[in-house]
Amino acid sequence: MAQKERYSSKDKQHSFPASLISHLKFGFYFSLIVFSWFLLLFTCFPSYRHGPGRPANAAGSHAGHDGVGSSSSLAATAAAATCPDAIASFYVYDLPPEFNFVMLASCRTLNIYTDMCPHVTNRGLGQPIPRAPNDGHRRLDGSWYATHQFIAEMIFHARAERHPCRTRDPLAAELFYVPFYGGLDASSRFREADLAERDRLAVELADFLETQPAWRRRAGGDHFLVLGRTAWDFMRNDADGSSDFGANRLLHLPAIANMSVLTVERQPWEGRNQFGIPYPSYFHPYSVEEVEEWQDKVRKSPRTHLFSFVGGPRKGIEKAAVRSAILEQCGASPRCRRVQCAPGSSECHDPDQVLEVMMGSEFCMQPPGDSFTRRSVFDAVLAGCVPVFFSEHTAYSQYGWYLPGEATDYSVFLGGEEKWRRIEAELTTIPAEEVARMRGRVIELIPRLTYAHPNATGLGFQDAVDVALRRLTQHVRGRFRPAREER
Repeated sequence: MAQKERYSSKDKQHSFPASLISHLKFGFYFSLIVFSWFLLLFTCFPSYRHGPGRPANAAGSHAGHDGVGSSSSLAATAAAATCPDAIASFYVYDLPPEFNFVMLASCRTLNIYTDMCPHVTNRGLGQPIPRAPNDGHRRLDGSWYATHQFIAEMIFHARAERHPCRTRDPLAAELFYVPFYGGLDASSRFREADLAERDRLAVELADFLETQPAWRRRAGGDHFLVLGRTAWDFMRNDADGSSDFGANRLLHLPAIANMSVLTVERQPWEGRNQFGIPYPSYFHPYSVEEVEEWQDKVRKSPRTHLFSFVGGPRKGIEKAAVRSAILEQCGASPRCRRVQCAPGSSECHDPDQVLEVMMGSEFCMQPPGDSFTRRSVFDAVLAGCVPVFFSEHTAYSQYGWYLPGEATDYSVFLGGEEKWRRIEAELTTIPAEEVARMRGRVIELIPRLTYAHPNATGLGFQDAVDVALRRLTQHVRGRFRPAREER
């Protein structure tokens, strides 16, 4: 107390403004942080603007249901739905936000090739596609979005949060979902020269999981994660002389290797714990009625051309040869429609143009792209166009959970050069009734290859997320059944 009394009145006059300035600085920075967080919510999570759920009259109205509700605001609706016996109760980890939502604040740099800000809105659905005034009511309002091909991890997360089989009690769960936005992390670091920094978030995720009580029960064998990019982007090999494509080592980490990994493209030879899920297309329905209405439109669509190709050339000997042959033959035939994707062109990313071309074609060419698989395969199915494959790894070895076991039920395979050098001649040998049968099967596949709108309840059909959860349930129960029986 004596020491305090030594301060002169002049000292007190100087100390008061300094204290005030300090408090003002704190208030300014705190307000800036709060403002930044609300700006993130309103730009990347439109549900906070629009409000949850779809209005009762939404089938004929576009307003008011573009936003995707958050987990907390829609929990009651999800709880009211019924969980089917074939899907196990699953727990969704509430990860530290740096593993998912914090990334979205840097959406402009999440992909080295494009600004991802428009694509991460609506929980990954992207921007709504308005119905064109002259489209003859070809599309349905409110369920169509310009969805990015590498965004399945976000859409799956939004669907899982509201799924009726979700439990908030980890002790009641058979499955554990880890909502890591690994694809967005990887695509933001492709040019990172420091390999440790490129791997940092993946390593931190593995470290985090290994400390969790639920993980220790089965060493993560009942855990799964979803990746919106191909498995190759997470399987970097650091051996001398190996090529570096900007990948990280997520799938080589021992902890992750014991999990189930859902990815839009699995590694066909080493991906024993990898399971292929569909690339997301543009249609995100709310109900089985919407799906059936779309299937009816596709079924009745006039097919004016024998085949079509939406794509461009590629580098690499085999891929370049197949694609060049397709482009050349398509350009030379009046029975083919071609949309050639040139650098900087938006034609291949225009949902209306892509669907128009595919809905007017009997067959859609699906050669390998930068990797084996293509989002175009799922666009073609949505359009009722029979896919034509040139590699078994574009679909047959990838999507066993989703596609018929017999490839000829829904597709054509031109696997050798003697066939893909004469595409039109090969396709014209297929009888018309066979083409109609295959197209019917393709149209039947639309619901299970579609990601329903995350706000949807009581769908009346199994979408891509439901199919994945059913098959994961079978996989994990089969894997651990002996242990349960021993107890």
